Amino acid sequence: MITRTRGAGRRSAVVLAATLLSACLVGCGAGQARTAERAPGAPPTRARGADPAPVPRISLDVAPRQLPGLGPRTSAAISPRTGQVLVVTGRGRDSAVSTAVLYSRTASGWHAGTVWPAHNAFKGWTDHHVIGDLRSPVGVYTLTDAGGLRADPGTRLPYDRSGGFSVDGTGFEGEPLAGSFDYVIAIDYNRAPGTSPLDWTRPLGADRGGGIWVHVDHGGPTQGCVSLREDHMKALLRAVDPARRPVIVMGDAAALRR
Repeated sequence: MITRTRGAGRRSAVVLAATLLSACLVGCGAGQARTAERAPGAPPTRARGADPAPVPRISLDVAPRQLPGLGPRTSAAISPRTGQVLVVTGRGRDSAVSTAVLYSRTASGWHAGTVWPAHNAFKGWTDHHVIGDLRSPVGVYTLTDAGGLRADPGTRLPYDRSGGFSVDGTGFEGEPLAGSFDYVIAIDYNRAPGTSPLDWTRPLGADRGGGIWVHVDHGGPTQGCVSLREDHMKALLRAVDPARRPVIVMGDAAALRR
């Protein structure tokens, strides 16, 4: 049985673990294929078709009025009422390696947190995600709900702790997937905000995929999600404040500059 620390009336109290496993196969890191990408923190290598251009460096000593690395179209998609933005910048269109930075808006501008290594989907990024394409969706999405196999680490987001977040098997580089969903934040791509990450509602239709989360990194590419090291994932959960209308901005560097 799933217990929900906030907003329990917004969804059914029982979600089958089989639903999660189906979602994982669509959106998160499960699979047998292998890639040349390395785990975060290791020297980067070029995957098939990867853009060799490095991820732009981010200065942590300035408070710009506009978020660095984002073009006018991407910036316009961020509400002026948003006070927290997790920017996930992919190394290239076809790369599974990215970085993540949590920005907080203050009176003086945007302040950057630590730059975290991250993974995204095995084949990189897409502007039109469909089920099974092994690419992460480019865009700006709200962050409203969290959950995991383990106890709430202290987030202010509604948090569902459930055995439905169990996962096993191996990823694209043969790495074990166990523990990947110990902590997750649902990315509001093709889902109903205000529900558990396990919820199977797909407003755009099942063919557009779903189950796109920020979750614990398992040391290799995902099927569509963004993954962070466990300590960074817990830090993110504790930092995100729903009162600040947090969003994730995600995509390859070139797409984000549009």
